[in-house]
Amino acid sequence: RYISKLRELVKHEAEKNKSQWKTMGPAKVAVPSPNDFLQKRSKEPKLAPKKKEEDDKKLLPLSVPPRTYHPVTRIKKNFINKNAVAVMTGEPKKPRHFCVDTRQGDKYLLEPSGLFPKYIRKKNYGVLPKYVTRRNEEMKREEEEYQASVLEELKKKAMKVLSEEERTNILKALKKNWEEINHAYQGLPILTDTRYKQMHKEELELKLKQLEHDIAAIEKHKSVYIAN
Repeated sequence: RYISKLRELVKHEAEKNKSQWKTMGPAKVAVPSPNDFLQKRSKEPKLAPKKKEEDDKKLLPLSVPPRTYHPVTRIKKNFINKNAVAVMTGEPKKPRHFCVDTRQGDKYLLEPSGLFPKYIRKKNYGVLPKYVTRRNEEMKREEEEYQASVLEELKKKAMKVLSEEERTNILKALKKNWEEINHAYQGLPILTDTRYKQMHKEELELKLKQLEHDIAAIEKHKSVYIAN
């Protein structure tokens, strides 16, 4: 009969993968001892016990003083004489300033009331603080930078001034153009019976009028500005 070579391996795998809870009957578990009952405060965290080495370090070694040791003896002081000398040599106590405002003698200290001029006697009274001076300088610098940027933009957008030579050349060119158009206008026929002749005449009149206006404006104004 045919017998597989993997028979033993399959049998071993089946026994290994078999779960314990699938066996017959309850599991055999050790019965707890009646002495292991839950005690009071048994579940609270407890500190680790101290090591003996740490306890030994805290204990200071006992030492015997040497023969040359002399204890410090306390010198008795006469505090009455000391206080008397301090009072005689010290500066006298300055009287406190009071202000009486009723006839019954009600008084209050003058210095904390604000009536005593103690702040005006300071060296820096009336002097601007450093942070205010620094802030003013920063604001002034920012204003100068802004003005410089505005001037720069205005210079870029500023109109160009024509020189005298350019103005003369433009004036000559306009007059020459006017003469040419005027010569063509003078050569028109007297009778304008067609629409084309009327439109041509109106166009020449319009050009002459515009050239006369430009020539008069340039001759009237010595400085001429041209926008970019």
